[in-house]
Amino acid sequence: MPENAFARLEEIAAWMPAWAIVPILLGLAIAMAIGLHSITIRVLTAAFSRRAIYVQTLLRRTRSLTRVVAIFIACALVLQASPLEEDTLSVWSSVLGAFLCAIVGWTAIVAVHIASDIYLARFRIDVADNLQARKHVTQIRILRRVADTLIVLLALGAALMTFDSVRQYGVSIFASAGAAGLVLGLAARPVLENLIAGIQIAVTQPIRIDDAVVVEGEWGWIEEITGTYVVIRIWDWRRLIVPLSYFIQNPFTNWTRESASIIGTVFLHADYTLPVDELRSYLCELVKAEPLWDGKVSAIQVTDATDRTIEIRALVSARTSPDAWDLRCNVREKLVAWIRDHHPESLPKIRSVGVGEEENSGRILASELS
Repeated sequence: MPENAFARLEEIAAWMPAWAIVPILLGLAIAMAIGLHSITIRVLTAAFSRRAIYVQTLLRRTRSLTRVVAIFIACALVLQASPLEEDTLSVWSSVLGAFLCAIVGWTAIVAVHIASDIYLARFRIDVADNLQARKHVTQIRILRRVADTLIVLLALGAALMTFDSVRQYGVSIFASAGAAGLVLGLAARPVLENLIAGIQIAVTQPIRIDDAVVVEGEWGWIEEITGTYVVIRIWDWRRLIVPLSYFIQNPFTNWTRESASIIGTVFLHADYTLPVDELRSYLCELVKAEPLWDGKVSAIQVTDATDRTIEIRALVSARTSPDAWDLRCNVREKLVAWIRDHHPESLPKIRSVGVGEEENSGRILASELS
């Protein structure tokens, strides 16, 4: 029976054209490759126990890649054995060459991602003192995106070089190579600009992940740094999207450039009769009872005096910017309550003098001068 089946298949293949045989063989080869790949992955997953977490993670993250490699190998073997003419085989060889370039690029990207994730596994940014962790996380994430962009460009270029028409004439939809280069250069300018900006940010690090910054008048934290833009999480949960090149070309404020600790500022307005020394003593007692205070900075200063009130600035420090925000709110609330309860006469007020009172005060002043 098997011999009769093979003979029957040979008879069918004898009268079928080559262009019809090749798709059938490719379909069978792809189906077999997918089946064998699935069986192999299951066997390898079962062979390694759950203790081999790195091996299982590698199998899971490379599952799609290895499936594509298996399909590529099967298609290459079928095309080499198929009854195709030389010209048709040359076209298929070019397609397989482009396919191989894509696989190599994909493999490089997966390798870069796995290596970077293994390196970043040592650092945690969910702790109070996370300056070193934020530094490494920022560098690796930006450089990984830069590497992804370069790998894609190189793989695309290598894939296009496998076709003679593209290699000789470039992009055929443009009138000439000069016009194509000019248009492509102008189109790629934002990409290249952000790519270079990303490298500069990774090396010099004017910003890092989870930095507290003020950009365009908005206070927020650096939430994500991509290959082209930066996502800033505003305090009210809005997201400010800024191009990477912005942080190279424009000034901005970074409150956590050197450390995660931050100094919060509280401004109050009070009457001239307020005893500032008593308020300063109360602030020292207040911050000692605050768990958000890091024990470093606590001060009160009179920073301005208008014709009606004095401006008082209270400085308090915290370990992180979210703690500083909550600490500022607590200190502001309790300082206002202390002034209201202990010195209500020192709250901001408007003084007025009647016309008769103003004349009497003027006469008294004139008599005193005489």
